[in-house]
Amino acid sequence: MRIVISVDGARFYDSLEHGLGDYFIDSLLSDIDSLLLYAGIHVKVWGYYRLLSQRFPYAVYYSLEDDLVRIHAVLDCRQDPERIRKRIQPHD
Repeated sequence: MRIVISVDGARFYDSLEHGLGDYFIDSLLSDIDSLLLYAGIHVKVWGYYRLLSQRFPYAVYYSLEDDLVRIHAVLDCRQDPERIRKRIQPHD
């Protein structure tokens, strides 16, 4: 499994308290790992399943393709909802 998470969130949380950025990354990876058991049970938003992070205001947008969980975006929920929608919806 290959996962790329933006370091912007980690930098932000690390600026609040040293080490919090690493905890942020570890928490998001733990949330993503939970999809091995719970993929498909989350509410669909704009055509994707949305997993809300347990510890931070972030959401993981994903789809299911047979036995594959495809993560489309990990986004800060504090953004304008219209900006989130534009980010995750396919471009024409």
